[in-house]
Amino acid sequence: MAVDADPDANLGSALGIDTSGIVPVAKMDELIHERTGAQPGTVGGFFKMNPRVDDLPESLGRESDEGVRLLIMGTVKKGGGGCVCPESVMLKALMSHLVLYHDDRVIMDMEAGIEHLGRGTAQGVDRLLIVVEPGRRSLETAAKVRDLTEDIGLNRLAAVGSKVRNREQEEFLRANLDGIPLIGTIPFSEEIAEADLEGRPSSLEEPVVRAAIEQIASQMEPDDR
Repeated sequence: MAVDADPDANLGSALGIDTSGIVPVAKMDELIHERTGAQPGTVGGFFKMNPRVDDLPESLGRESDEGVRLLIMGTVKKGGGGCVCPESVMLKALMSHLVLYHDDRVIMDMEAGIEHLGRGTAQGVDRLLIVVEPGRRSLETAAKVRDLTEDIGLNRLAAVGSKVRNREQEEFLRANLDGIPLIGTIPFSEEIAEADLEGRPSSLEEPVVRAAIEQIASQMEPDDR
C-alpha cells in the first residue's frame, strides 16, 4: 500500500498509476459526513471521533500492474492548523488503521512534517525516512522534522540522500545530519530527471541507481523495534 499524504500529490505518477478521477479522501465530503456525522467545513456540533475506516483502503485505492495499491489522502488546509474537524478526524483515523492494523506493508509519502501522525500512530511506524539533498537548507528541514518526531516519541529515524553527485556530497551529508543515520544515497540520474520532466515513472534500470535503491531497501525490514 502506497499512501500519498502530500498536498502536492504526485506519488501516482512516480509509480506509473493513472490518478485521473481520483478524489483525495480529505475532499470526499459525502463520505466524511456519512462516517463522522458532521458536514466538512462546519464549526461546532458533535461528530464521531472514531469513524469506521477499515473498508476504505480497498474500496478507494487504485492498484498498479505490479500490485501496488495507491491511496491518496489529501490534507486539511484551514486557518488555525491542527483543527479538530471532521476532515482531520477522518484522515487521522484512516492513517492509524493503515499503520496499526492493516496487513499490507505501508509506505507513506508526506510533506516535510508529521501532521498525519499522532503519538499512538507513531508507535506503529517501523522507520521514518527523511529525504535530504546535499545542501544546508535541506539539512535544516531534516533537523526540524527530527525535532517534531521527538515530540511524539518516534525515534526510529533515518535519512536517505537524493541527487548525490559524488563521494564528497555523500560525506557532507554524513557529517552534518546531526545524529540522524544515513542508510544510503541515490545518485543524481539524468533518466530520473527526464522522467520527471516528461511526467512518467522512471525505469530505474541504471545499475548504479538500482543498486543504491536495493541497498536502502535491505535496511528497511522492521527488525529494530
